[in-house]
Amino acid sequence: MRDDNVSADQIDEILQMIEGKMESGVSRLKVQIDEKQEAGTVKQQYHHGRCDVGSPWAKGTVSNCDL
Repeated sequence: MRDDNVSADQIDEILQMIEGKMESGVSRLKVQIDEKQEAGTVKQQYHHGRCDVGSPWAKGTVSNCDL
């Protein structure tokens, strides 16, 4: 269930998290909200390169590649 009653403190918390990532050297960041994930938890996923996280290229499972 989506909660549209977001407090200013919650928004500030998210902005601080994003700013902290950028200050630590992260140049690109994708933020997703998953209603199935436990509230208050954060999941991070890192990958090398510019391919999409979870794509067949990122996982190395491309079926038509000879490498």
